[in-house]
Amino acid sequence: MYTWEEKYKRFQKELKIGISMLASVLILGTIWYKLEEHWSWLDAAYMTIITLFTVGFGEVYPLDKKSRLFTIILIVAGAIVVGYMANRFTEGLIQGYFQENNRIKQEKKLIDSLENHYILCGYGRTGRQIAIEFQEEGIPFVIIDIDPEQVEIAKQTGYIAVNGDATLDESLLGVKIDKALCLVAALRSDADNLYTILSAKTLNPKIRGVARVSTEEAIQKLQRAGADAVISPYITGGKRLAAAALRPQVMDFVDGILSGTQRSFYLEEFTIDATNCPCVGQTLREARLRSQSGALVLAIRRQNGELIAGPMGDTLIIEGDLLICMGTAEQLRLLNQILGPISNNSLRLPRFH
Repeated sequence: MYTWEEKYKRFQKELKIGISMLASVLILGTIWYKLEEHWSWLDAAYMTIITLFTVGFGEVYPLDKKSRLFTIILIVAGAIVVGYMANRFTEGLIQGYFQENNRIKQEKKLIDSLENHYILCGYGRTGRQIAIEFQEEGIPFVIIDIDPEQVEIAKQTGYIAVNGDATLDESLLGVKIDKALCLVAALRSDADNLYTILSAKTLNPKIRGVARVSTEEAIQKLQRAGADAVISPYITGGKRLAAAALRPQVMDFVDGILSGTQRSFYLEEFTIDATNCPCVGQTLREARLRSQSGALVLAIRRQNGELIAGPMGDTLIIEGDLLICMGTAEQLRLLNQILGPISNNSLRLPRFH
């Protein structure tokens, strides 16, 4: 069974063949009448066209037996080629290939306009769940998968998807990796994820790279390749299963916040920028973030990687700090306003209904 992309490429190939055949017959007929009958180029082309399309006009000039025999062959060839072309155009209209061409052009235009977007490499079982989360968060993203069938499934779901090999620079450049914020490598092979992260970091050193791994051995390799976060579904899944068994209420609360099923509270991160944030150089007590917004600062990640969990009131807010906060949607929006608003942060919270 052919995919839509394969059918469309086959149609394009057949259409090009038909056009080439028609052009060849036109040129051959024109050259014949020019050289054998010594007509002008205009008369030769005119005679060829009225013969091919069988419009019923008479001969431009009287023909000898040899030229009449050639004209008969030209009529038969023209009927075959024109019929073939008409069949291809009819198929294109019925199958919607011309509309598909417009859709591809619009999709390319949309990809070219992407900026501060996420790139999801791989649309398998893990990739599909990631895509669902991205869509629910309202994040602009594009999918790359080497399997045309998976790309077609993604497109039918309503996602922007491209058929290509994510390990190749050409494919990543095609989805504007130079303007992307984050790349998620969720391919089936650890080696493919490694090559993808290497390519992504080479093309855009500032991009955040997140990779999926199947083996513990690949974790360190991906980290050395520049991955900012490496996730093993088996290790993470095992830990969460154990935590759900040992601390079920804690896990229900945390899962509710992370998955969004707990609609009361959300987690969000804020990056401190000295040009916009008036709290730089102040302590948490002096900034009065909790009293002004109601949101709770759970942790602070310094620029050097140091993580301060449960910061105290005398903890200093420094430029480049990343504040991990918890609160209601309204509290986090208010906190965003207090902190600047922070220009490089976009709150992904649900709208109030």
